[in-house]
Amino acid sequence: MPIWSDRDQRLYWIDVRAPALYAYDPANGDVQTHTMRENIGSFCEREAGGMLLAMKSGLYLYDTQSRATELWFDPEPTLPNNRLNDGKCDRQGRFWVGSMNDGDRLPTGTLYSIEQKGKCRSFVNGITIPNSLAFSPDGSLMYFADTPTKKIMVYDFDPDDGVPSNPRVFRDMHDHPGRPDGSTVDVDGCLWNAEVHASRVVRYTPRGEIDQIIELPVSGVTSCAFGGPRLDTLYITTARQGLTSEQLGNQPLAGALFAALTGTTGVAETLLRG
Repeated sequence: MPIWSDRDQRLYWIDVRAPALYAYDPANGDVQTHTMRENIGSFCEREAGGMLLAMKSGLYLYDTQSRATELWFDPEPTLPNNRLNDGKCDRQGRFWVGSMNDGDRLPTGTLYSIEQKGKCRSFVNGITIPNSLAFSPDGSLMYFADTPTKKIMVYDFDPDDGVPSNPRVFRDMHDHPGRPDGSTVDVDGCLWNAEVHASRVVRYTPRGEIDQIIELPVSGVTSCAFGGPRLDTLYITTARQGLTSEQLGNQPLAGALFAALTGTTGVAETLLRG
């Protein structure tokens, strides 16, 4: 999952399996690598500075300058086979993150909302692979997908108490070539979804209708985010994992970071409160 940092004027994204946080400066092309000691599923910036990292063994505070890592807390201390995956802040600065079984892909995952250290609420259980977390520009809708279901869900969202309700299918993808992975929204309230195993990112209208498709030369399209000083560049992350030698030969750019101009702009990500 990529995030554009207005504070740093850099794009941050992660490698889950070769654990690292990357920082790209489009002004000079510089890329910094922050190597991690265990799998990292998602992250967000903090108002207080630095990052919050969702990792295999819990949530960690991370100082991007000193590169010091400190355990914040573990929402699942009794589930050692789980890890934290996709996550994002809502418009009020709560961090939402989903967990998943890291081995057998059993439905042991949960979607959590975290407001402060130790204050953690659970809302969706029985998840296999949590993905596609995003919030509408006004914060009144929450998007979420359990990837194997091939459905993107949308919830009414109360910005004040942070409770999602009235879940319904936003887009049923059973007739699509791929499955829902990471998502972001634009200023028009449209959802951009990375369709993994389908070589594309799809823009959906607020009614769940396909409006635009960006084709890529790789199959493992994993997530996307708007970035750049004007938030007018869609950055797209991809993966090499699971590809055969033959597939890698046909997809030499697998695992690369892509950028596309879409004619629209994104919405700045909210920082973790406190």
